[in-house]
Amino acid sequence: PLPPATRAPPGGAAGRPEERGPGSGGATAETGPGGDARAEGAEGLFVVLGAGLAAASHPLLYVKLLVQVGHEPLPPIVGRNVLGRKVLYLPGFFTYAKHIVEVDGKRGLFRGLTPRLISSTLSTITRGSVKKAFPLEDMEHVSNKDDVKTSLRKVVKETSHEMLMQCMSRVVSHPLHVISMRCMVQFVGREVKYSGVFSAMGRIFKEEGLLGFFVGLVPHVLGDVIFLWCCNLLAHFINTYAVDDNFSQASVIRSYTKFVMGIAVSMLTYPFLLVGDLMAVNNCGLRAGLPPYAPVFTSWIHCWRYLSAQGQLFRGSSLLFRRAPMPAGCFPSD
Repeated sequence: PLPPATRAPPGGAAGRPEERGPGSGGATAETGPGGDARAEGAEGLFVVLGAGLAAASHPLLYVKLLVQVGHEPLPPIVGRNVLGRKVLYLPGFFTYAKHIVEVDGKRGLFRGLTPRLISSTLSTITRGSVKKAFPLEDMEHVSNKDDVKTSLRKVVKETSHEMLMQCMSRVVSHPLHVISMRCMVQFVGREVKYSGVFSAMGRIFKEEGLLGFFVGLVPHVLGDVIFLWCCNLLAHFINTYAVDDNFSQASVIRSYTKFVMGIAVSMLTYPFLLVGDLMAVNNCGLRAGLPPYAPVFTSWIHCWRYLSAQGQLFRGSSLLFRRAPMPAGCFPSD
């Protein structure tokens, strides 16, 4: 899966001073009009960068969502694996994206982009607001001079701070995330039920009430929390017990530990992302959220159990080499 940019582990997980940004090492933050202006400018820059990243990655997210809901408009093709055996491959990202362009044109790749940009902006602003309410300067940062117990306590404290920011931003931005998901899956049934942000908000409130804006929120939050704690604690323990300070490249290895852990843990928490996205579109009046694509789920746990029974908890996690289920004896022996 895409490593979520909004779920990046905090800088203190590895406990190295060189991994933290300016001002995180205990220095006094600048105050006054100049400091405030710079802070506002930095926040505005983060909003623009976040929106740009969301727009650039939207086609990838769009294809991933269609695969997640089980929409396979193109037949699999016969290929060979590394052992030379014949296997069936489902279309990869580029083939799937080309199909979308043939149906909807190039603009079709950006279906649902507007609510996603608003969601990204709300997420960035919320994280900035939480940082202002709970400044990092008030927190202790991990130092390589700390003993094991002290460094672990600081990692727990910093991860708790990051978890608060992530959970708050997720809650605030989730309603727009739901709208974006539903706009995109309309490709499956060629519906136009969700055609604009405000009209979609009105329709969801009318049909599902306030809770309709937060379907799929619980698995997303659980995935975020598990990701943060596993990634930061694993990185901390590896850097503390597995990396020898006498090794000349110890600092370089520590600087990459969180990145590698982030990739590994994101794969383990992918089912939470999948279940959250499926719940956002389930039983909302769109073809992609109804049988035969999926049964009507009573809860996200029901959805999880259904996918687990089908062996589909990682559906959509890869968009390049997607093997199709192949019955035994599909191909004659070479």
